[in-house]
Amino acid sequence: MKQYSPLTIIFYIIGPILIILSHFGSLLVFKTGLSWGAMLWIVFLYLIRMLGTTAIYHRLLTHKSYHAPALFLWLGCIVTASAGQMGPSWWKAHHMSHHQHSDSELDTHSPNTQSNAIASFYWSQGGWLLSPNFFPDKLPRDVENDHVLKVIDRLHFVPVFALAALSYFIGGLEYLGAFFLSTTLLFHGVQTVNSLAHIVGDRPFITNDFSRNNAFVALLTLGEGWHNLHHAFQSSSRHGITIRFGRVVYLPDPTYSFIKMLEFFKLASKLRMPTETDLLARSELPPAVETPVVSAYVDAKIVK
Repeated sequence: MKQYSPLTIIFYIIGPILIILSHFGSLLVFKTGLSWGAMLWIVFLYLIRMLGTTAIYHRLLTHKSYHAPALFLWLGCIVTASAGQMGPSWWKAHHMSHHQHSDSELDTHSPNTQSNAIASFYWSQGGWLLSPNFFPDKLPRDVENDHVLKVIDRLHFVPVFALAALSYFIGGLEYLGAFFLSTTLLFHGVQTVNSLAHIVGDRPFITNDFSRNNAFVALLTLGEGWHNLHHAFQSSSRHGITIRFGRVVYLPDPTYSFIKMLEFFKLASKLRMPTETDLLARSELPPAVETPVVSAYVDAKIVK
């Protein structure tokens, strides 16, 4: 932690404290109950902040899988910071370290470095945040050189407080409890990528780690659960891809659909995706004689 100023250390430590408080704050719903409006507020906050995490923090900021205007990136990072999962510089630093050391002893949150199943799940599902591993070894230079992103990173807790206050203003303690519950569910949804997506699922692509494609995690995280594809092709704007019977199959990926919508409105450009040739070359299965594109959104069907 020597590379961090005392003020930065204090600001960063606020992060896990807020997540712990969110868990306790969720208990408010047992006192207030939940109206239909409060339940919709839970769902809305979950989806908008999950999209921020997947489309902005992950695919745009960290992996540059598409381009977007700076103003859109800044606003997206503010929305994402309201999830209580730290700021853009801290987030990118940890994620890039994860890819560099995936499932090795140096991986900050791998479930495959612990002694037993319970310890593995606890560690990768959030326990690592309460360890010295919480502080990244170094922060990404590109984010640190962007003064707006740096301010958002250090003051990552301000959007959390602002959203909590807005929730209370809208519906009192009931909506505040809904905010806490949504934040807690969102936290554990994101963490399943670190835990379950490195333990359970299939591995259609060759990687040097234990990343998996996990449909349940993909459902919770709007497409991030297709994690084996992501580790095989880190810069791909689309994660929902697999190989079945030697053919390329496209899987539901709401985050990619969101990015395509941004592209339609000229807010995203230069989307990066591997070619079918690259996908098949990285596959653990031999390619079929013919390799038409296959869609699996409803029923698998060949798209000519």
